[in-house]
Formats: sequence, C-alpha cells, structure tokens
Amino acid sequence: MNKIFGSLSLCFFCLVSGFAQQSSPGDSSQSGRVSAVVQSVSVTTALEPFPLAESDRSVEFLAPEDERPLKNSVVDVLRGDPSLNLQARGGSGVQADLSVRGTTFEQSLILLNGLRINDAETGHLNLDIPVPLDAVGRVDVLHGSGSTFYGSDAIGGAVNLLTERPGPGFSLMASSGVGNYGSLEQHLRVNYAAGRVAEQFTGSRDTSDGFIADRNYSSNEAALESWLTLKPGTTDVLVAVSDRPYGANLFYGPYDSWERTKGWFASVQQQIGERTAASFGYRRHSDMFVLFADQPEIYENNHITTSYEGALRRVDALGRKASVSYGVEADGSGIRSNSLGEHGRNQGAGYANVSLRELGRFSLSVGAREEVFSGGGSVFSPNVAGAFRLSQTLRLRGAVGHGFRLPTYVDLYYSDPSTIGNPALRPESSWSYESGVDWSPGGGRVTVTATGFYLRQKDSIDYSKQELATDALTSAEPWQAVNVQHLNIVGVESTVRVRLTDRQRLQFGYSAAHAASPPAGLISEYAFNYASQNAIFGWSGELPGRWGREVSARTQVNVVQRTMQTAYPLWDVGLERNVGRVRPYLRLLNLSNMGYQEIPQVPMQGRTAMVGAAFLWDRR
Repeated sequence: MNKIFGSLSLCFFCLVSGFAQQSSPGDSSQSGRVSAVVQSVSVTTALEPFPLAESDRSVEFLAPEDERPLKNSVVDVLRGDPSLNLQARGGSGVQADLSVRGTTFEQSLILLNGLRINDAETGHLNLDIPVPLDAVGRVDVLHGSGSTFYGSDAIGGAVNLLTERPGPGFSLMASSGVGNYGSLEQHLRVNYAAGRVAEQFTGSRDTSDGFIADRNYSSNEAALESWLTLKPGTTDVLVAVSDRPYGANLFYGPYDSWERTKGWFASVQQQIGERTAASFGYRRHSDMFVLFADQPEIYENNHITTSYEGALRRVDALGRKASVSYGVEADGSGIRSNSLGEHGRNQGAGYANVSLRELGRFSLSVGAREEVFSGGGSVFSPNVAGAFRLSQTLRLRGAVGHGFRLPTYVDLYYSDPSTIGNPALRPESSWSYESGVDWSPGGGRVTVTATGFYLRQKDSIDYSKQELATDALTSAEPWQAVNVQHLNIVGVESTVRVRLTDRQRLQFGYSAAHAASPPAGLISEYAFNYASQNAIFGWSGELPGRWGREVSARTQVNVVQRTMQTAYPLWDVGLERNVGRVRPYLRLLNLSNMGYQEIPQVPMQGRTAMVGAAFLWDRR
C-alpha cells in the first residue's frame, strides 16, 4: 500500500501545482447528468431508441478528442468512467473485456451508432472494436439495465460508440510514435465535406514485441464512412475492418498460445424525414486460437460468427414537453466452428418509450420492450425513470428496469478438457434499481453526481467448480457453465467535476460494488472477479510559463481494488503541442511501474513511454 499512497501523493502534488496556471482553450470534458441535454447536439445520423441525454438515468458522456494524447484506443477512453471495469490481456484493445457495476463482461452491450457489435461467440470479444478511435466522435455510457432500449446483454449497462459527420472543407491528421517494448503506433484520419457529400477515412496500427515472451501483438483497424444528403434525408454508409494477431501466453493457462481475430462491419443508416430512421448492420467475425504456438496441430479452434440487425425507429412530439419514441427491430446470428458446430438464432422486438419533460419540477419516462425468439418464447422488459428538481442546482432521480441476456454459443456448446458448456442453460434476467442526486453549485463550475444501485439477478450464467470436502480442487475437474441464483449486486458511484479556470478541468470519480457470496461449495471463475472499488483522479490543462500555453497536458490516476486482491494504482501522463501543423506528443503509462493483473494469472506490462508527432493540415 505504500507504493499506492506514494504514487497518489506525487500525482496530487503535480495536480495542485497546475491549478493556478492558465490553460488552453478547450477541454470540453463532459458531465453527463446535470447538463446532459447539451450533449444531444452532436451531428449523427443514427436515431437512438431513446436519447440518453434527455433521460433521468445515470449516464456518462465521453469525448475521445478531449482525451488526446493520453488515450490511444477506445478501450483507453472507456477507462475514464469509474463504473466500467476493464479487464485487458494486452495493449491497444487486445482481448479486453468490459463490465458495468460489478456485472460480468457478458452482461454489458457494445453498440456502434446504435447497432449491436457484441460477438455471439463469446463475451470475451465484445471490445474487439472494428473502427479506429479517430472515427469515434462521442461515447455514451448507460449505467444500469438497458434492455428496454437495446435488448439482450444490457444487464449491467450499454456503451454506444457514435461517429460524427465532418465539417465543411478538407482536413488531414497523420501521427506516428515509438516506445519501449518495441512499440509502434500510426494513425490517419482524412475528412472531406462539401455541399451534400461528406467522407471520412480513418486507420490505425499499433504493434509491440511484447514485454515478455509470446505477448507481442498487432492491432489494426480501418474505416470508411460516407454521408449523402438528399430527399428524404441523409444516407450514412460505414464499412470497417479489423485484424488483431497476438501472442496469448498465459491467457488461458500456462501455455504459449497464439490467437488472431478479424472483424468486418458494414452499416447503412437512412433518415426518412426529421423523425424517422431506418438502419441495417452486418458483422462478420473470425477467431482462430492455437493452444501451443509452435505446435498448432495439437489443439486449434476456428470460429466464424455472422450477425445482422435491422431497425426502423421514430420519435414524435407530444406537445412542447413530451415525446414518444418507438420502433421495431430484427436481429440474428450464426456460428460455424470446428469445436462448437454450426448454430443460429433470430429474434424480433418492438419497443416504445414516452418521455414527459419539465412537468413543473418533475420529469418522467416510461418504456417497454417485447422480444420474441424464433425458437419460441419471449421476454418483456419495462423501464421507468423519473426526477424531481428541488432547486435550480439540485435534482433527485430514480429508475427501475428489467434486463436479460441470451447465452453465447461458447456458454452453450464449447467443450475441452478444462471447460464444458451447457446446452440446457436458461437466459439470464434481472431487475435494476437506482436512485441518485445531481448537484451543480457555483454557476456550473462544479458538478456532483452520486448514485446508489441494486441489481437483483435470476439464472446468472457463470463457470464454476465444486469445492471438495478437503477444501482442495482436483486439477482435472473442468469449469462447468451453470445457472447461478441470487447473484445480487449493491453499490454506489459518484463523480465530481470542477472547472478551475475557463481552460482547466479537474475530475474525481469513485465506484464500489459488492456481490453476494457464491453458493456454498461453488467456486466461481468469472462472476466474482470484478472491481470492488475503482477511483479516478484526473486533471487537464497546460504547463506553466509562457511557452507552456502551447502544450496541452493531462494526467490521470486510477486506483483499482478487485475482489480478493490488493489495490493498485495506475498513473498516466500525456503532453502534446496544441498549435502548429506539427504537434509532438509524449505519453507515459503506468509511471509507478506497478505489477498488476486485471485478469487472474495474466500479468500486464510495466512502465511504458511513447513519443511521437502528429501532422495536421486543415483547409476549412
């Protein structure tokens, strides 16, 4: 613990020394809850099932552009929300899992422009994002059940990555950097917009030789998005690809394994007037795994999953202070695998949500979704959220909602000497309850949000072993997929943001979650490996002195305590020149050189330094 407090003290000194300095234009670090309605002005083609910016739910809005140069991938950006538990096996988004509010990684839904990109094979691949970070203009994070709006998997919450149409003119951004562990990174973004047409191309490549043997990786993404505005509205076409080969030493046991995932994503969004939008998305994902990198013939898995989603959504005004959002959706998935076989499933849904705003001091939203499955059966998911404004600066809110999750194909059909699936698994279901307060004193210079939550689950899916009477486990006993009852979670989350000057920001976030103990005699593999406490302390501004005004600076400390582990700090610092066409940058990660594991028995790399430069050309 001395290392933790030493790192925190040093970071706090650095932050305090910067408070009195003037800073540069522009950190728009965004609070999601008190002034959330401001976030809904972003220019996107996607029509969401319900605009989270107008909700009375616990929501976080992250702006990737404001996180430069500290963040290099979508996974890095998501670490700015303390309610998200990121469990990575490597850098730059390689084999990273995400969970919300103490749930498992399979209970959180990832979307791209409102379309599902969760992988039907396994939740381990939900953050295998097909688009580069530079393609993402905004990230909306819903805390708590989101199945009313998004369907399966949104038990703990949902993360929606939103692209944005570029402004008029031509712009180019290219960057390259190098670092220790043989690390290289390159990014490219080209924007063009004139009249009714806009184009954006983004690409990124991040590679490393690895900090230990067989932990090298290469993370590659590219996306092309086109917008064409004609009657009856804008057409948005997005095509994205990703390719990630990486050494998987220790990922799934004491083996020098190797894995490669590839993703293809295509979507079409069509506005039909101002209030209606149709969308269609298709995703193909392949996963090749070799247990022994030098002897692939001993054990190899090859999985190919395909999925599609179509939606027709509409929003109608019900007077000046009310609206109704409604729509229909259809989606399906299939898998071809040498170990899982061939399987497929489809489902359809209809939803509606009525939002009543500014009814005196009250606001209220009521929604419901009916999901119907091709094999028979259905799930009804209601949601109610409301708020009461005590004053101009203080607001109380609360929400209750239903969530559900279908088992993945690995949950159902996978089998090897160490893991056995279960075709008889029942879908998970849950009820989420929350209440919170939003406070914005001092003319908006300070915003404080705090939320307490309770998640009651039924038929939770976990991989477990039976404990023997001798309190020992036989090494040959496999993990078995089972439905677990009474896996309930209680917790709190809070965020404080301070606008120190017009150009400096300070943020503190904290979350804590506690799950009920597993049933007697049952040992859990996944459900109880969560961040029981997560604190974030961050500052953004400029360096002191005359020339410091040309240097944007950011620092962030995460202190994480996982169940049955000692707390550990991760301290990151980023510096970047903010003027001129050539903008050098420096990114320092894990400055305290902390040895830590986000997934048991999978060590993460130590202190990392990246130095590079970005070239910008803007003709707008």
